[in-house]
Amino acid sequence: MDAGTAAHRRGFRRLTGIAMTLELRNVTKRVEAETHIADVSLTLARGSLNVLLGPTLSGKTTLLRLMAGLDVPTQGQVLVNGQDVTDVPVQKRSVAMVYQQFINFPNFTVFENIASPLRVAGVASAEIDRRVRDAAALMRLDRFLERYPLELSGGQQQRTALARAVVKRAELLLLDEPLANLDYKLREELREELPKLFVEIGAITVYATAEPSDALLLGGNTATLSEGRITQFGKTVDVYRRPNDKATADVFSDPPMNFIAARITGGKAHLPGGTSLPARGPLAGLPDGEITLGFRANHLYLRAPGPDAVPVTATVAVTEITGSESFVHVMHEGSRWVALAHGIHELNPGAPVELYLDPNRVFVFGRDGRLMAAPAIAAAA
Repeated sequence: MDAGTAAHRRGFRRLTGIAMTLELRNVTKRVEAETHIADVSLTLARGSLNVLLGPTLSGKTTLLRLMAGLDVPTQGQVLVNGQDVTDVPVQKRSVAMVYQQFINFPNFTVFENIASPLRVAGVASAEIDRRVRDAAALMRLDRFLERYPLELSGGQQQRTALARAVVKRAELLLLDEPLANLDYKLREELREELPKLFVEIGAITVYATAEPSDALLLGGNTATLSEGRITQFGKTVDVYRRPNDKATADVFSDPPMNFIAARITGGKAHLPGGTSLPARGPLAGLPDGEITLGFRANHLYLRAPGPDAVPVTATVAVTEITGSESFVHVMHEGSRWVALAHGIHELNPGAPVELYLDPNRVFVFGRDGRLMAAPAIAAAA
C-alpha cells in the first residue's frame, strides 16, 4: 500500500459511528405492463459489502435506483434505520452512486469534480483539500488534479467519478459496474482495496455486476437476481458453493452452469444416451426419481480427473481459445454444454469428443428446481 492510500484510509478511520441499516420490504417496481422488480425483501447491515449479481435486464440497476431514492416502488417499502423513506428523494438521503458510464463535469478540473459534493455540503476549504487529495491518491489521480475530464483517458475519468463518491463519505454507496472501463491492473487493485475501505468507514456498499468473478473477488455478501427477483442472498462463498436452485446456480456460473435431466434408479444416475453415473458424492443416498444434474464448465473434463469419472460422448459445436484456456462448446442428447480446459485445444466442429463427468462434482436439483445435494466444499471450487 503506498503512502497516499495509507493516508486516505487513516482519514476514513476518523469517520465512525455510522449506524445505517437498509431494508427493502416486499418491493415491486412496475413500468406500465412490465414488472422490473418483483416482491424483493432484503436487509443490508451497516458496514457490509453486498454484490447484486445478475445478467443484463435482471433488475440490478432498477434495484439500485430504488435503494437510492431515484425511483419509488410501485409497492412495498424502503426503510433506513427502521424509518420509512420510500417517498424521500435522493437529495435528502446520504447516498453516493457511480455508474459504469462515467459522469463528470466537463468544465471542472479533476480536483473540482471530486470536491463538488463537499462544496455543496459546505465543508471547510482545508478539509476539502485534504479529503480530495486523499481520494485522488487512492484512485491514482494525484498527477491529474489540474486537468479537465476531456484531457483524461476513459479509465481516469471513471476513477474521477469513483473518487467523487468516495470523498462524499455517504452512508450508502451504490456502484453500478463501476470498474468495467478500467484497465486490468487497476481494476484488480481497486477490487482488493475498495472493500476494505468501505467496511472500515461503516458504509453500506452495494456493487452491481453481471460477472460472477467480480462477486468472488469482492467477497462479502451476494444477492443473485433473475428476472427481477432475488433468488438467494448470503455470504458470497456460500451462495456459490450451495446455490439453492437452478436459477441461482445458472447466474453464479461463468459460463452458465451445464444441466442435464437424469433419473435415479438402482443406485445410479441414468443420463440420456445410456450413460450412468455411480451414486457417489452428492448422488449418494438419493431416492429413486427424476432429477436434474448441474455441473460447471471447469468440472466437465477432456481428461479423466480421477477413478470415479465417467466418459460421455458429445459433438463439438465450437471451440473458443483464449490463450491459456479453451472453452469447448458441445452438444449431448439435445443439451448444450461448455467445458473449460486448460491450454489450447483445437477441436473441429461436428467432430465427436469424449468428455468426463465426476459424480463427486455435480449439483443435484429436484423436479421443482430446488437444490437437493451439492458437492463437498473441496470439490465445489
